[in-house]
Amino acid sequence: MTGELLLEIGTEEIPAGFLSPALEGMKNLLQTELETQRIHCENIFTFGTPRRLVLCAEGMAEKQADTVVDTVGPPAKVAFDANGNPTKAAESFALRQGVALSDLGVVDTPKGRYIQVTKKISGKETISLLPEFLEKVISAIPFPKSMRWANSDVRFVRPIKWILALFNNTIIPLSIDTVKSSNQSWGHRFLSNQPFTVQDVASYLQQSEENFVMPEIEKRKASIQRDAQRLAEEVGGKVLADEDLLDEVVNLIEYPVTLRGSFAPAFLELPRDVLISSMREHQKYFALIDAHDALLPYFIVVSNNRARDPQVVIKGNERVLSARLTDARFFFREDRKKTLFDRVDALKHVVYQVKLGSLYDKVARLTEITSHLVQAVNPALAQKTQRAALLCKTDLLTAMVGEFPSLQGTMGREYALLEGEDPDVAQALYEHYLPTTRKGILPASVIGSLLSIAEKTDNIVGCFSIGLVPTGTADPYALRRHALGIINIILEKSFHLLLPDLLSRSINLFAAKTNRSLDAIQDEVLEFIRVRFLNRLTAQGFDHDVVEAASSAGFVDLVEVFERIKAIQELKKQPDFQPLAITFKRVVNIIASHAYEDVNPSLLTEEAEKNLYDSYQKGAIKIHHLIETRDYPAALKRLANLKPAVDNFFDGVMVMCEDQAVKANRLALLGKVAALFRGVADFAKIITE
Repeated sequence: MTGELLLEIGTEEIPAGFLSPALEGMKNLLQTELETQRIHCENIFTFGTPRRLVLCAEGMAEKQADTVVDTVGPPAKVAFDANGNPTKAAESFALRQGVALSDLGVVDTPKGRYIQVTKKISGKETISLLPEFLEKVISAIPFPKSMRWANSDVRFVRPIKWILALFNNTIIPLSIDTVKSSNQSWGHRFLSNQPFTVQDVASYLQQSEENFVMPEIEKRKASIQRDAQRLAEEVGGKVLADEDLLDEVVNLIEYPVTLRGSFAPAFLELPRDVLISSMREHQKYFALIDAHDALLPYFIVVSNNRARDPQVVIKGNERVLSARLTDARFFFREDRKKTLFDRVDALKHVVYQVKLGSLYDKVARLTEITSHLVQAVNPALAQKTQRAALLCKTDLLTAMVGEFPSLQGTMGREYALLEGEDPDVAQALYEHYLPTTRKGILPASVIGSLLSIAEKTDNIVGCFSIGLVPTGTADPYALRRHALGIINIILEKSFHLLLPDLLSRSINLFAAKTNRSLDAIQDEVLEFIRVRFLNRLTAQGFDHDVVEAASSAGFVDLVEVFERIKAIQELKKQPDFQPLAITFKRVVNIIASHAYEDVNPSLLTEEAEKNLYDSYQKGAIKIHHLIETRDYPAALKRLANLKPAVDNFFDGVMVMCEDQAVKANRLALLGKVAALFRGVADFAKIITE
């Protein structure tokens, strides 16, 4: 027999960003508890609004599964005497376990023969277990922040107002602080602020909607999308896609009422992103666009209340937006009175970070770093790159960015274009902040990419130089994201940059601001980026040992490292890879703790070592050339040709012989061979079977 679980936690308004993670956490917590309690369940699902967290399960077993428990007692030689009769030890064990002496058995273990009792434990009724582990689930729901209220010691995201808890229409007795569970839920705070009785999930959903609550997130979302598109089409437009805003709005309301408002067409003179931000960030409005992607003087607002006269709500929102746009127009016009270049000197008075100086200092560092980067990538872009570096932080001083911080970079681009700056420079002002998320879009232009790399390098090196290093639980300056951004840009653009050189130049610019060893900073930052690189490539599907082997053999040019990874991964698919890797690992392992010099051919006496030296001599020049030209598949193929000679060497030559000169010469020969394939990978890192 199976049953249905319904748990609703009614609260005061939960922040929109907290809702979905909390629901996912509830689902996972229940799943874990059910598995621990041996309770089968076919399906677990959740609903949620700003005022309620709902956890449901269907096909839940009405009792635990039975289980068999083996309990081992004292050694058999202690439990039975020489005649096989039970001793006091056996009797005591049987008494503690609540079984007869005849139920005792003997089992062989690695430590010898012991007595054992096997008991079948019948499962308990699910309804009897639910109170304890549901209270455990509720207390463990993950929230970024929680609070206490009144005189309570209970912590939760917001004060708990009611608890609905049912299993097969039977109330599950729960108690959180002073709130006790019942079979009642509550309607919409304004449209139906009254309790209603629930029997099961189906009646809960039906009665919730009758009381102006739509618990299902996807249903609210579909309702908003449908009504918003209908309203947009009435004025010849469509809703500007904005999934993040939609997800936020859905979690701000319980019963969506979608309305269309308008604003004065004169405001369309403002830059597109200013209009969108004015609607989106403060008011949570959706912008409308025409068939040519141009903004229309309309917006969509989603209300959490059904007014008697919708026009009253619309007019109120129009007044608020008009005030916002009037302010934005004022900021825009004021900002235009001074060029971005005119603001450069004022960056001296803006602190970037107390220990790292001003924004002007940061711009000076970016200018220095990009001057070297552009020479490595495209010297013809040097002048534009330097101009972009000089101006990249000036829009932070504008009134518009002060009002809308999310428009940093965007307003730099807009103002630069209006001031007649080169379009490539203007675009770089926007792109140097990209990517803004782990999987965000990357800069499209070369200049923007170089400036972004410089920006992120400066952020990472600056923080490491003053000890602001990410921990396992905290990364307040998003340094991991910056490192991943550097990696993604370099690989996407195939920039052959020397990472240690880039870091060294950046670190030297912080020499006067740190008391740490510059070499230590270099090593830490390089390893920090290498770990991000390893994680990124393994997430992409490359084997961990392959990425480790390639990056350990040289982590200088990331594009070149990536090419080596792809070549090794492809070779690893071949049936002869494992024997090859085993042979190369043997070479590495035998020379690992020994120093060696050049090979002296006159000390080569055994035929196998002469053949290996001859094979090395014939292949080395070609292999070095293939590595230098980055033809790693061909280089690996050539390296594989050395395997027979290496195997014969190990079969026929005693490396660690008594003659120290001969021993050193043989180690030197193996060292030469190892150096060849170390140009592609450190085969000691490859996992072999």
